[in-house]
Amino acid sequence: QVQLVESGGGLVQAGGSLRLSCVASGTIISYNTMRWYRQAPGNQRELVAGISPGGNTNYADSVKGRFTISRDNAKSTVYLQMNSLKPEDTAVYYCNRMARPPLPWGQGTQVTVSS
Repeated sequence: QVQLVESGGGLVQAGGSLRLSCVASGTIISYNTMRWYRQAPGNQRELVAGISPGGNTNYADSVKGRFTISRDNAKSTVYLQMNSLKPEDTAVYYCNRMARPPLPWGQGTQVTVSS
């Protein structure tokens, strides 16, 4: 059974940091470009960051210089280090592969940034 499990979210003050993790089971992600997405209440899911199998990364303009995506293929895990958090980063964060169809979506992890 393919499963994505996100964790590491929480409540943090503006300027703080969090590290999110996404563990994949039942599938091999090492050959996939993996992405972090987020969805705030009333908004569509948006792309935050991506990382290729070779480690090339890309970021949404809104998080460049503050967020860092990384991966550990041996652990089937993708990370998102989030620094200098802002209230507008508040959302549920999800990971998935870029390829279609996507893997079954996990439950996400809630990130709440207070001002």
